[in-house]
Amino acid sequence: MRKLFPDAASALEGLLHDGMLIASGGFGLCGIPERLLTAIRDSGVKDLTFASNNAGIDNEGIGMLLRTRQVKKMISSYVGENKEFERQYLAGELEVEFCPQGTLAERMRAGGAGIPGFYTRTGVGTQVAEGKEHKEFDGETYILERGIFADLSIVKAWKADETGNLMFRKTARNFNLPAATCGKACIVEVEEVVPAGALDPDCIHLPGVYVQRMIVGAPYDKKIEFTTTREREAA
Repeated sequence: MRKLFPDAASALEGLLHDGMLIASGGFGLCGIPERLLTAIRDSGVKDLTFASNNAGIDNEGIGMLLRTRQVKKMISSYVGENKEFERQYLAGELEVEFCPQGTLAERMRAGGAGIPGFYTRTGVGTQVAEGKEHKEFDGETYILERGIFADLSIVKAWKADETGNLMFRKTARNFNLPAATCGKACIVEVEEVVPAGALDPDCIHLPGVYVQRMIVGAPYDKKIEFTTTREREAA
């Protein structure tokens, strides 16, 4: 099975449709599948729901899709640092399902494992628990959270071999691993593809069985959300 495609647009061909749910890896601007997000924007697909830790920043990450009004709903943990996100939400133009980070990661992992739901104490007694089933276990209250079963997963990895086995680099591992497992199809952009057998089996973070298509997205600019500097003190 050929997994390596020449570019993001060809890797997404036949997989996009209006109203779909996309699980996207990354945390802030770290480890986001930026080439795939750009191709999704350029495709013109609309009414999207994204399950992602956050929506990037203005015009970066999912933020670029907010600018073009292609996103209908966000399932997110962190909703700051994006003025357009804030504006659309306050104006009633964007639906937001707030989900604590650990719960979001577990919802993705559960979906990837075929688990429809699980109970957690996180969010009990807050707005997160509103409208959800409550259940008592050993004298403690838990709420039912549903696993996320996405139409498509898009993630970014550091290295892949030709069969799709993946390695993530340091903190870019973040939400990429659980997001990769919960979609009907998973597309990965990587910095480098090496021959099959070149990766140490003990260092593979995600087996290639989860990966249907991949592209080489390098070279990348190392974007950061905020640059904070101070004057150097005299020696």
